[in-house]
Amino acid sequence: MAEIHTTASLSPTKLELLEGWMGRQRWYAAKGSTPRLRKLWSWRLDDPAGQVGIETILVVDEAGPAPVLYQVPLTYRAAPLEGGQSALVGTTEHTVLGRRWVYDGPHDPVYAAQLLELALGRAVPQAGSQSDTVEPDVVGERHRSWTQEVTLRGSRVLSGEQSNTSIVFDCVDADGAPKPLICKVFRMLHDGENPDVTVQGALSEGGSTRVPGMVGAVSARWPSPVEGGPSAAGHLAFAQEFFPGTEDAWRVALRAIGAGEDFTAPARELGAATAEVHDLLARVLPTEPVTEAAIAEVVAGMRGRYIAAASEVPALAAFEHRIASVFDRAVNAPWPRLQRIHGDYHLGQVLQVAGRGWVLLDFEGEPLRPLAERSRPDLAVRDVAGMLRSFDYAAGSWEQSHPGRSAREWAAATQAAFLDGYAAAAGTDPRDNPALLIAFQLDKALYEVVYEARNRPPWLTIPTAAVARLLDDARRDLA
Repeated sequence: MAEIHTTASLSPTKLELLEGWMGRQRWYAAKGSTPRLRKLWSWRLDDPAGQVGIETILVVDEAGPAPVLYQVPLTYRAAPLEGGQSALVGTTEHTVLGRRWVYDGPHDPVYAAQLLELALGRAVPQAGSQSDTVEPDVVGERHRSWTQEVTLRGSRVLSGEQSNTSIVFDCVDADGAPKPLICKVFRMLHDGENPDVTVQGALSEGGSTRVPGMVGAVSARWPSPVEGGPSAAGHLAFAQEFFPGTEDAWRVALRAIGAGEDFTAPARELGAATAEVHDLLARVLPTEPVTEAAIAEVVAGMRGRYIAAASEVPALAAFEHRIASVFDRAVNAPWPRLQRIHGDYHLGQVLQVAGRGWVLLDFEGEPLRPLAERSRPDLAVRDVAGMLRSFDYAAGSWEQSHPGRSAREWAAATQAAFLDGYAAAAGTDPRDNPALLIAFQLDKALYEVVYEARNRPPWLTIPTAAVARLLDDARRDLA
């Protein structure tokens, strides 16, 4: 199937196929735009049976104000893939091989199997199409902490994802026991290591059971998307343990609210698990002392999010001086050392796993922040504030669907229990530094105001009401 990689012999070309297909994908960032693509580079994997062409293309989309680099794995088949209609990119005519059906790689079991082999360090990448002038620099490496051997029985793509694509692998271990795995394929690529790989990998190597075990990763070096620029490097994909049949904490919490169940014990356990992860991260990855410049930068970001929120909801201007006072007090509060954190911590990022308790997922950080920012040491209180806001959001979303009923007591009790659990495990209580705790919660609420105003206006009252409550807390606790 090597001949399929000669782009000039295809009609329509690969780029023409992709331009008509990418704009409809959930992970395509410029929603509503028509992609304008330029191929940057490609590499391929071999199908052991020699029947399917497997190629990963890196394309630069120049439709927006700034170029965006995407990873697009493709497979080429001489006949349609059974059950693959939803994953069909299109068909093309090859001048020698005839008609070829082109599929989105993660949905093709042949690509999925070879990607797992690569992540385990057992497959060798090959050069891409004949038009590529740069040899492949792709490395698949099993993680040092992963010692099990697995056999693949099947694969499927996890539905519902927005920015990446995850493949679930039905595997068994050497004794035939189920050992499901999942591999996240990063669609939008950036120069630099992805924190989802490095942070979670460090926790796995440190022996933590609070994260899925790391299996392996695929990284690469590719040419600069900008002509004449330096080459870039980063992660393309990584594989880890998968926990089928488990529910995230958001669903568990909502069910508890609806049933009128006390959630303080699970919240306390989650607080302890969070502190445990923070403590290990501070031991296995570098920390750094906070500086005046770092404080100024963080607080400037907070003030910027207030400006953005007030532009979406002008009524917030009535709180301008009180909000500014909260951020001023944060500047003068004691700041701990900076360390690696989760970065986008909420109830949807935590699973309740039988026999292991709470397990934390997705250490990629806020996807809209630049990768360089997401990889910096930060304050652990940011994660604490994020989870406190998530408990409030669970209560608020339940109230949205049950007009006239309140879940405020549930939210307050659960937040207090989470902080109790965190303090007991960490040895320090975030409530002992109320200036920072309130400032980071307020900052998160202002971020939520912007998001809801632009994407989900009916939910806007959840963060705006939280802003008012947090300012009342500040008046009481910071007096």
